[in-house]
Amino acid sequence: MNPADVHLILFTLGVSVLAVLAALPFGLACGWWLARKDWPGKSLVETLVMLPLVVPPVVTGLVLLKLFGRKGPIGGWLESIGIEVIFTWKAVVLALAVMAFPLLLRSVRTAFEEVPRHLEEAAATLGKTPWQVFTRVSLPVARRGIAAGLVLGFARALGEFGATVMVAGLIPGVTETLPLAIYRGFQAGDDSRVWLLAGFSAVIAFVALWTAGRLMKGRPPL
Repeated sequence: MNPADVHLILFTLGVSVLAVLAALPFGLACGWWLARKDWPGKSLVETLVMLPLVVPPVVTGLVLLKLFGRKGPIGGWLESIGIEVIFTWKAVVLALAVMAFPLLLRSVRTAFEEVPRHLEEAAATLGKTPWQVFTRVSLPVARRGIAAGLVLGFARALGEFGATVMVAGLIPGVTETLPLAIYRGFQAGDDSRVWLLAGFSAVIAFVALWTAGRLMKGRPPL
């Protein structure tokens, strides 16, 4: 494996980790909100946050491009303060985070729904604030489900292609991830490199899914 491929793999792993960590605070807040609260329009919100799972990734990428492009409502403001997103590594992290979010959220929400309410109520009766109940009771009890969501989100980010190529482009050494490199290698007829990178991706995905399965079963991975 040449240095360029090593850099490619490390870059893909790095941006995938950054993506799930960036999505985690939103996943925790939204997961707890959906698990513990009822309000008008809740089903609409549930549907909206899960859309990236079912719409073509290029559609998600197109929406992100419109929002974060130089003339977009968010991208224009970021540009005014000197932050460029589109066609940079930041766009890669953004695309991966958005695509990983639904899987992360689903696991987090399920984990919070399985936290016994009587534990939270008991902590509240002992004078704990809502934040203390959340951090000292809800989070520790739900930690395995949250960890599983992080691993699943990481696996999803690792394999993302469509949204990434829309908002970050395919720039070797700058925004290229493993799926994009596999596609470029296939287009160039470099079969040996394609199979090497595809095998590495499959191994990482297998380990991630196996770990998530062990966590969701309540057993620590070996």
